[in-house]
Amino acid sequence: MKKVVIALSVLALLSSCVSKKKYAELEAKNKETQDLLNTCTVKLNSCLEEKAALSATAVALKDQNLNLIETSKEMAVLSTKGAQNIEKALESIKEKDLKISRMQDALTKKDSVTLAVVTSLKSAVGLSDPDIEINVEKGVVFISIADKLLFKSGSYDVTDKAKGVLAKVAKVINDKPDFECMVEGHTDNVPFTGSGVLIDNWDLSVKRSTSIVRVLTGQLGVKPSQLIAAGRSSFVPLVDNNSAENRARNRRTRIVVLPKIDQFYEMVEKEMKKQQK
Repeated sequence: MKKVVIALSVLALLSSCVSKKKYAELEAKNKETQDLLNTCTVKLNSCLEEKAALSATAVALKDQNLNLIETSKEMAVLSTKGAQNIEKALESIKEKDLKISRMQDALTKKDSVTLAVVTSLKSAVGLSDPDIEINVEKGVVFISIADKLLFKSGSYDVTDKAKGVLAKVAKVINDKPDFECMVEGHTDNVPFTGSGVLIDNWDLSVKRSTSIVRVLTGQLGVKPSQLIAAGRSSFVPLVDNNSAENRARNRRTRIVVLPKIDQFYEMVEKEMKKQQK
């Protein structure tokens, strides 16, 4: 019996020693598993966070892509409009250049035609006479005749020599029956010292104008309705009245031919046709 008790005691002791060792192994294994679980949990959480970040980035990139698509569409529209605007601007520049070119051509042609008109009138009135000046300005023809061809000093009686010049002027006026002509008398600044009905240079300039009008209408067949008599005294000089020569230039009678603008251009067109022939 004693032997049985000892055997059981030894067996129990051996059994107790084996359980503790196994427990230690199991406990170590459990700790290892727990550490592995903790590591996996950390990695899982990290992956989840990274996934969330990537998802947010994907959403942002998607929005950015949509914005880029919209921007691209807008840029395409703007580019089209920009191209259209540039094209319109270029067309406008071309049109302006063309207008400028046409205006330059017109001015060149106008200058040549104006010269032709002046030359034609000078031929009719007396091209070679330096005391007769003819100019065309803004559709108005000016025929200026020095007083020494028309009057004696201080007089308003038209000389016989003047009637030959006025006959040529009358021909120009009669060739343009729809035109009006203003006859302007101009004096120098030397005060009038004569006697009779004249008081000053105003009177003298007007009286000389009316004397020429009477010759044109009474002797040379110009219609009175075409003529206007005017006196300018000494207040519209060509040059300063500081010498005898300059005062002689300022003493003049000016025939101002006043056509309507369409009539002037008709005259211009006739001259152009003559040039083309």
